[in-house]
Amino acid sequence: MSQIDHAREELIQTDASFRSLYEEHKKYKQRLVTIRTKSLPSEEDEIEIKRIKIHKLSLKDRMEVMLRERSHAHA
Repeated sequence: MSQIDHAREELIQTDASFRSLYEEHKKYKQRLVTIRTKSLPSEEDEIEIKRIKIHKLSLKDRMEVMLRERSHAHA
């Protein structure tokens, strides 16, 4: 396990804010999988996919900031 993976797992266990972001990111990731398994996604599905991707990226960015802050604090 890399140092980043270790830090991520530690934050999931110890930081409620990080854990909430992580769980929300995971939920949206699963929703994308569900939509993409449709044989013919509708136009609404395509719009939802774009919206989810943007939101997932925002969540990931926020988690990355928290990971960087943690690593700087422990450096």
